[in-house]
Amino acid sequence: MTKTKTLATSLLSLSAAAILALVGTTSANAAPVNTTDSSGAAVSSHAASDAGAADYWTPERMKNAKSGDILGAKALERGKLLNLGKAPVTEAPGAVSSIPGQAAATDSKAINLKVNQSETPVKHIGKIFFTLGGSNYVCSGNSVTAANKSTVSTAGHCVNEGPGAYATNFVFVPAYLNGAAPYGKWTAKALYSPTQWASNGNMQYDTAFAVMNTLNGQKLADVVGSSGVQFNAARGLSYKSFGYPAASPFNGESLKSCSGTATNDPYNPQFNSQGIPCNMTGGSSGGPWFIGNSSSGYQNSVNSYGYGSNSTTMYGPYWGTVIQSTYNTAAAS
Repeated sequence: MTKTKTLATSLLSLSAAAILALVGTTSANAAPVNTTDSSGAAVSSHAASDAGAADYWTPERMKNAKSGDILGAKALERGKLLNLGKAPVTEAPGAVSSIPGQAAATDSKAINLKVNQSETPVKHIGKIFFTLGGSNYVCSGNSVTAANKSTVSTAGHCVNEGPGAYATNFVFVPAYLNGAAPYGKWTAKALYSPTQWASNGNMQYDTAFAVMNTLNGQKLADVVGSSGVQFNAARGLSYKSFGYPAASPFNGESLKSCSGTATNDPYNPQFNSQGIPCNMTGGSSGGPWFIGNSSSGYQNSVNSYGYGSNSTTMYGPYWGTVIQSTYNTAAAS
């Protein structure tokens, strides 16, 4: 398991080796494709061909997957150097948009909770596994409401290196616990991210969406449910975030959470990110932020980055019109 490196407290001394990025991205053999939705915002997409991904991810490979913090740190460093001193990119103003989620189908599966001392597994929240350059990595993700009933949210650097090729062997394992996959391993059909992320690694847009294949003839949301999503919300809301931190002192085997009121990132304001009190580490990247104090609220961001191995704040991107456009494209695919 990759151990997160330490970050200097001064902004001027921030470095790639010292910035904790909470997950990595992967390589692929096809270049990203740019598409445009009805709002005119560009979206980068990649058609996945991971038919054998579910079999690839054995319990041993899932357990040994790296948290990918070094790869994410490179994206943070690029964004810092390219945009230091600049204001966040101004987006076209958008009205608050809330899309309700879907309840999961009832089932009789019993999940062993003995190893989980923080959070009971949530059916629609899980771990994401993928491959980059011959190495295996891990993130977190969440099933979100969509017309296709098959869309998962995560961090941009969990699907694309920003810039770079897309992930391979991409799977989502909802309600993962201690190596178990009680609702199966869902393989990716297509991956989507804002072109601002896929082309430039702009941390302001560190969010992505994966559209999953059916499993045993069923769609993801029909099995585990889906969270409602909200865009263009007020800043400074109270959130509860979830994830599977894998870097020390955590082991990535059970679900963790953090709660608090969001405040702006004082170190890199050009990222337009907000942070909440949290000490989750690498592997939690891409985990959902819910408005309120439970996993039943509207999702409004994802775990993106923190500063240093002893970070006490988790930062997430603001979900405005650009990220909404990416969601719209993925959800309608």
